[in-house]
Amino acid sequence: MAENHFNLANANKYDEALSKYNCKLSDDEVREAVKKIITEKVHENDNLEVKKFLMGSVELTTLKTTDSEESVMAFTEKVNEFDEAFADLPHVATICVYPCFAKTVSESLEVEGVEIACVSGSFPSSQALIEVKVAETALAIKDGATEIDIVMSVGKFLSGDYEGVCDEISELKQVCGENAMKVILETGCLKTAENIKKASLLAMYAGADYIKTSTGKEQPAATPEAAYVMCQAIKEYYEETGIQIGFKPAGGINTVMDALIYYTIVKEILGEKWLTNKWLRLGTSRLANMLLSEITGEETKFF
Repeated sequence: MAENHFNLANANKYDEALSKYNCKLSDDEVREAVKKIITEKVHENDNLEVKKFLMGSVELTTLKTTDSEESVMAFTEKVNEFDEAFADLPHVATICVYPCFAKTVSESLEVEGVEIACVSGSFPSSQALIEVKVAETALAIKDGATEIDIVMSVGKFLSGDYEGVCDEISELKQVCGENAMKVILETGCLKTAENIKKASLLAMYAGADYIKTSTGKEQPAATPEAAYVMCQAIKEYYEETGIQIGFKPAGGINTVMDALIYYTIVKEILGEKWLTNKWLRLGTSRLANMLLSEITGEETKFF
């Protein structure tokens, strides 16, 4: 998993790290590059094989105020049933829930290879004392979470407190240990390609195993433009450090075409090495039934 690459004694370490990369991006140029990929490349991936792959990259997510032990248990049971009902299809990659339901999922899940992700660290605002974030993360792992999704401290980032942002990510990665940690950038709040690039790089240097676009609670959520910039950052970071970081678009993935666009961006920028359900995840729930409907050729509402 990723390591913390900062020498904490170096006061200029953040600017020094960022200086290795081109962060002066033009939003217009990013939009044009994305438009070109969508126009020229997406149609190549609009096929059954890719849709089956995407099914296996879905992080089936329930993050509702109304979630309960009963509803989460039923949600998990659907994943168990899917493995029997559609034995020829890949199971979803992950079940993603609040930390208070980690134990429920852990005790109910029967399918091998499905990860249990918990949003932690005062999701979705990230506005809590670090001690609270640490405790919540540790408890989620104790109760069976195998992956942790945290939200970068967006307010700190926007006010230029890169040290505060990175120290929190590093501390939470220490709590996660070998468990994968995804850092949500909340790209809709970052506004510019330059900010998204910087946030991506800082998160990776501070210990992220994945970078993720959005919580789904702020608008806009995931966008192809944000995905493009994040994938460029992942590529450049990999070339600089040799460390492979995963990518997870989440929030606003409303159609199969949306998913195909993200798949195509990853394929074009990062290449085949990222086209596995370890390195590419899709944070969504509604997409699962849509993919299933297209794969089976009839409207299917399984989940």
